[in-house]
Amino acid sequence: MLVVDTTILRYAAGAEHPLRDACRRLVDRFLARDIDLATTVEVIQEFAHGYARRRSREAAVLLARDYARILPLISTVPKDLELGLAIFESTPTLGAFDSILAATAINHRAEALISGDQAFGEVTRLRWLDPRSPEILDRRQ
Repeated sequence: MLVVDTTILRYAAGAEHPLRDACRRLVDRFLARDIDLATTVEVIQEFAHGYARRRSREAAVLLARDYARILPLISTVPKDLELGLAIFESTPTLGAFDSILAATAINHRAEALISGDQAFGEVTRLRWLDPRSPEILDRRQ
């Protein structure tokens, strides 16, 4: 299982961006059952919040519900919070939200976390992949 960050959802649904095509391909491959992705409720929430800044709340809710319906959701539990706070403390380039997401991916034994945010690459025990990574592009389930 590969965990996706909010950046993947945002760029896939958003306007022109250097990562948009790679993120759209990733979502399309998931829909074709060519790659195993998952995310968290918190990522869906962050997506809805950010998407609604530039578009209507109705549009944000519609897309957030679509993502929540199609993507398997892994649960964040107390041990993710504890590890996430330790990551937050030791990784100054990563915010608290992303630190908890990294911990959740680690504790759920995700193969990797895919994000446009390179700061995830600094987290010990977490394998981070850029959505444009050849490893993802060439990957077959």
